[in-house]
Amino acid sequence: MTVKLRLSAFGSWGLQRCCGLMVSCFLASAALASPTVNSIRLHASPEKTRLVFDVSEPLDHTLFVLENPLRLVIDLPETTLAKPARRQPLGSKDFKGTAVTDIRFSSDKQADLRVVLDLSESVKPRSFLLKPIAQYDDRLVIDLFPTLSDQSIPATEPKIEQPLRDIIVAIDPGHGGDDPGAIGPGNTYEKTVVLAIAKRLADRFNAEPGFKAVLTRGGDYYVAHRARTQLARDNQADVFISIHADAWKTASASGASVFAISQRGATSETARWIAEKENRADLIGGVGSVSLDDKDDVLAGVLLDLSMTASLSASLEMGAEVVKSIAPINKLHKANVEQASFIVLKSPDIPSILVETGFISNPGEAKKLRTVAHQKRMAGAIFKGVSTYFYKTPPEGTLLAQKVSQAKRVVAYKIKSGDTLSEIAQRYRVSQGALKSLNALKSDRLRVGQVLKIPERS
Repeated sequence: MTVKLRLSAFGSWGLQRCCGLMVSCFLASAALASPTVNSIRLHASPEKTRLVFDVSEPLDHTLFVLENPLRLVIDLPETTLAKPARRQPLGSKDFKGTAVTDIRFSSDKQADLRVVLDLSESVKPRSFLLKPIAQYDDRLVIDLFPTLSDQSIPATEPKIEQPLRDIIVAIDPGHGGDDPGAIGPGNTYEKTVVLAIAKRLADRFNAEPGFKAVLTRGGDYYVAHRARTQLARDNQADVFISIHADAWKTASASGASVFAISQRGATSETARWIAEKENRADLIGGVGSVSLDDKDDVLAGVLLDLSMTASLSASLEMGAEVVKSIAPINKLHKANVEQASFIVLKSPDIPSILVETGFISNPGEAKKLRTVAHQKRMAGAIFKGVSTYFYKTPPEGTLLAQKVSQAKRVVAYKIKSGDTLSEIAQRYRVSQGALKSLNALKSDRLRVGQVLKIPERS
């Protein structure tokens, strides 16, 4: 009985010792387990070929390119390739559109894993590790960027001439649809009058070489204020012109006005009242905004200040030209460009003006605004003012800029007694043919007092 107890105690101690050794061995084995490549994926894109190794854990790797034939070698120390990945390697369908033509692996009996990619073209490899996310575990990513040989790079690249563009004029007929705007005597609806003027204004710009008009609405429907400016931005407009015909508290108010945005406040009580009234219409539709979400607060503020300052300056200059053009055909409510906080003008990157073509609450002006003749005159005046501004300051890369530049290179010469075409051509060092072409001359005959355009030599 005593012996049996001793053996039992010894057996218990031995069992514990054995279990301890097994646990230690298991932990040591787990610690020494090699990383595994579970699967391999290949993707093609216009810029590169991407090879993705789905791995059990982050791993070390090296890669280098060999020539004759072209190969990329990827060495993964103490790494194994999972059997499913080895049994089902990438095939010809996977290689289509990539720089890889075949993939080979070292033997599974080797401690290190070597992957060899046969290449169809020279590449510049770039590799990095990605951490687990969503359905993906750890990954080793290798991007293969194509490289051009010296022979494939042209010695001189041909210069691509950019086509000259038109100046885009966004024309905004105010109100529309459920928002009639102001209603004057004789059921004169602002939305109807301003649409007619806007369409005639668009026709004037479209008939002028170098300009193209875009209407924010072409019929009787409502467009939210910020959607109107967004439409102008989507069309890369150079200017935004909003057309209105407002009403006042009394029928005595009269005259046309031109407004630009105010960053601080209105320049008159009338301007403030009109702006508040126009902005209330935006409750009918949705609103948008200029997004600067990707900029920090300080940078966003600076960018808005700079663009607003530039566009406001252009708006005031353009508005002044429109005021001068309207003055001969219509009474002015104010002889200068007024400023007010109109939502529709708050597009910091586009010079914008709002033209009140008259007070529709005034019986006399309402009657005029209903007539086709006055609508044409008002459209013509706005066109003249805006186009005058652009002829003075044409945007770069436009057909108008080229036209203005060519006009500046021409000087005028008044013909005197005894002048001949050949003598003038020799004096200014131009050909007679160039003179005749520029001045549409059918012969060499000149008359005293005639003015010739002569191209300047650059």
